[in-house]
Amino acid sequence: MPVHDRIELTRRMLECLRAQVVDEPVEVTVIDDGSTDGTAAYLRGQAGVGVLQGDGSLWWGGAIEAGLRQVLLACASGDWIMFVNNDTEIRADFIQTLVDSARRCKPAAVGSIIRDIASPHPVLSVGARIDAWRLVVRDRLEASSEADSLLPALDDHLHEVDALSGRGVLYPVDAFRSAGTMRARWLPHYFADYELSFRVRRQGYRLLVDDRATVFSPEDYGSRAIAATLRQRLFDVGSPAYLPAKAMFWWEASNWAQRLTLPLRALLFGAFPQLRSST
Repeated sequence: MPVHDRIELTRRMLECLRAQVVDEPVEVTVIDDGSTDGTAAYLRGQAGVGVLQGDGSLWWGGAIEAGLRQVLLACASGDWIMFVNNDTEIRADFIQTLVDSARRCKPAAVGSIIRDIASPHPVLSVGARIDAWRLVVRDRLEASSEADSLLPALDDHLHEVDALSGRGVLYPVDAFRSAGTMRARWLPHYFADYELSFRVRRQGYRLLVDDRATVFSPEDYGSRAIAATLRQRLFDVGSPAYLPAKAMFWWEASNWAQRLTLPLRALLFGAFPQLRSST
C-alpha cells in the first residue's frame, strides 16, 4: 500500500486490512513516500506492518516497485501479492474472495469493482475496456443501461477485462517473475497499473474482476486533475495526460499493426478528437 500524507485514510485502511478473515497469513507492507503529516511516526508504532520510506519522488508506480523489490525476496511460488490504496475501504472478506477466485481460475490475476463510499454505494467501475485503434479507455459499466447494473458474468461473479486497476487487485507471485514488475521510469503514476496487467496477460494469465470484491472509494477516485498549462499537462508526472506514460501505455496496449500506425493515429485524433467516438 503506497501512502503520501492523509494519515487518517491510512489508519482506516490498516483497520480494514487487520479485519480480514483469510485462510492464509497476510503480511502488510506500507510504502510511505515522504509523508509530512505524522504518518511515519504513526507507522513506526504499528506492530506487524512493514514500512519502506521514500523521499516523496516515488509516486504510485515507484512506490509499488519499491514494495515489490522488498516482498518478492521473501515470497515463494504459490504466494500472492495484493495492491491497495489508502483512500479506500474494503470488507472483511475482500482478500479471501480474490484468493478463492484466483485459485479457481488459475492462472489469473483478479481485481475488484469500485463502489461509491457514500450510500447507497452505486457502482463506479467494473473494469477497463481498451480500444487501441481509437486510443480510448472505457469502463465495462458504460455498456450497461443502468448505472448499477453489471454485464453478464464470465463465470459466476467474474468478468473478463482488458486491464486491471491497482486499487484492489491480487496477482500470483509467479506473474511478476514472468512479466516483470513496474516500469516506474516511464509510468511513475497514471497508467502504471494497467500497463503491468497488459504484460501479465501476455504471459498467459487471465485478467478477471470479481464483482463480490468491492473497493469503496470517493466518486472522484479517477484521473480528474487538470494542469494549468499545456506544458504541465503533458510533462508533469502527476498529470493524467503525462506524455511519456501515455505513449508507453498505448504502445503496450497495441498489437504490431496498431504500433506501426500509432504516431499517425495520435496526430489524427489530436487534430480531430471527435473521430475517437465515431461508431
